[in-house]
Amino acid sequence: MRSNPRLSGNSVLPVLDLPPPFRLLTLREVGDAFVHAQQVAAKEGAGTLVYVGRFDLAEFAVVLEPDEPLRTARRAFYAGMNALADALIVHAPPEKPIAIDWPDTLRVDGGLVGGGRLAWPEGTDEDAVPDWLVFGGMIRTISMSHEAGLHPLETALDQEGFEEHGASALVESFARHLMVAIDTWEQDGYAALMKEYLKQLSPEKGARRDIDQNGDLVVRWVASGETERRPLVPALETPSWYDAKRGGPR
Repeated sequence: MRSNPRLSGNSVLPVLDLPPPFRLLTLREVGDAFVHAQQVAAKEGAGTLVYVGRFDLAEFAVVLEPDEPLRTARRAFYAGMNALADALIVHAPPEKPIAIDWPDTLRVDGGLVGGGRLAWPEGTDEDAVPDWLVFGGMIRTISMSHEAGLHPLETALDQEGFEEHGASALVESFARHLMVAIDTWEQDGYAALMKEYLKQLSPEKGARRDIDQNGDLVVRWVASGETERRPLVPALETPSWYDAKRGGPR
């Protein structure tokens, strides 16, 4: 389904080729896709994908409408992260490592390129079905740093040899992979979705990891036999990859 271009002044904003049931809302570069998607979620409904036409970032957010209580509905975040990682894998050069730092950071060959965020209506009870969820993604496609080695732990798709590092292609691919991830959840269950996510996590030596029913990461240390729980909600409240001053990835 190809959406109609959105006009603003004398310029035509980008057009994305999205599969049903996605509907495109495009913002200018000054927009914030994650914030805007939350503002329109109740009105526009599930499948609304807000996209910001930036040349250096793939920035977008999608509205979801879960059918289960908030405490478990948040696991949709992992479906979004799977889809974002899979979109990168599709466009990456052969053998280029793609990994997730739990729960929200994406790395290409060790360098931070971006990540995902999740929002829900403020004040929603843990046992209530939220009216909506918003998954937001942001990937650095072009490096804006002109000094080699200035930020050694960050990277961009153009620096990593991605042949198709444009924002529109990445977001289109994300939309298709999100449909696959949601279908996996519905057809094969939550465990199948989590298995795919855990396969893409950055390794931790001596650790066996699982995702609990509420989305927390449970780490079992083989040597000591101890178990560590890493709660999902606090991690989502402060995305580890996002720099508010930059308005983008660290």
